[in-house]
Amino acid sequence: MRPLIGITVALKRDPSDARYAGEAKVFWNYLAAVADAGGSPILLTPLTDLDSVLPVLDGWLIPGGPDIDPKHYGEPNHPANDLIDPLRFAFDQTLMERMPESLPVLAICYGCQMLNVVRGGSLIQHLPDDPNRAEHREGTRQAYAITPGSLLHQIVGSDPIEGLSFHHQGIGRVGEGLQISARHEDGTVEALEDPKRPFCLGVQWHPERSSSESASQRLFSAFVQAAVEYSKAKR
Repeated sequence: MRPLIGITVALKRDPSDARYAGEAKVFWNYLAAVADAGGSPILLTPLTDLDSVLPVLDGWLIPGGPDIDPKHYGEPNHPANDLIDPLRFAFDQTLMERMPESLPVLAICYGCQMLNVVRGGSLIQHLPDDPNRAEHREGTRQAYAITPGSLLHQIVGSDPIEGLSFHHQGIGRVGEGLQISARHEDGTVEALEDPKRPFCLGVQWHPERSSSESASQRLFSAFVQAAVEYSKAKR
């Protein structure tokens, strides 16, 4: 059986809409990347009962999304921010706090930032405010230096790794228990991981948007394989 990979959905709620009251969605390329790597994607919403789903979940993919409210790391809001639905962040935070420590996690863009904030870290709210930062938006192709010996280095086996960048925020203070596993040449943190967990990795770039490339395929394959091992250990 394929491992069950939970993917949290993006929210755009509108209570004034009598027909739909908003929407919950996940971009298809996240689902396809998981399925192509051998996983079975299932959608997780803020209405999902965690007591029911956590025992059957074999992995968690945290996809990209809007910006985290900086109140969660003690800062005022930057005018460039597009804040995420608070219900989505609250659900992600609760799932992060309640999941088993050995549950494999792959966090992408917002997911990487959420992982850091939940661990007590902070964010650089708008990278373009720093003239020394390179462009990190609109799908810029960039190269990232990988930390030797890190999980990311073990997976992709290359240094540097290339990725497509779509983020205007970056990692500030690194959260408790996390270590930096990749940086851009301008100093921007591009990947974080928890070395004490079997597979807990966050990347700022979007491997699901370059899923035909070997490094992206190795990343998703390693994640799904970790989910397979987690599933076997539960039996």
